[in-house]
Amino acid sequence: MTLNELNALRKKARDHIYMVGLKRAARIQIGYGTCGIAAGAKPVYNAFIKKIEEYNIPNVTVVKVGCMGECAFEPIVEIVESDGTKTIYCSVNERMSSEIFEEHVLKGQRLDKYLLSKTKR
Repeated sequence: MTLNELNALRKKARDHIYMVGLKRAARIQIGYGTCGIAAGAKPVYNAFIKKIEEYNIPNVTVVKVGCMGECAFEPIVEIVESDGTKTIYCSVNERMSSEIFEEHVLKGQRLDKYLLSKTKR
């Protein structure tokens, strides 16, 4: 591959990651480290996948990420929007994931009651 081809590939990947040019796009990141999995990240991940399929939304993706650094608050879900806004929800379960998807992802209304910054230990 030439340097130009590699640079084009890099740009395409970067644009995809940062959702360049997409409106109403989001990346839902699920903490999938050991503590996240032990706390129930798998059913939460599956619930988000099911919602995306149910609503057939092309510009929303769900990805598994590693440790998010707050084991006591797992499962952690971070929603990254195309404008760069990041919202972190904690202690998420399947019911909450449905509510987060329908209110935050579909309607654009952040659910303050589930925010990491609002949680007390």
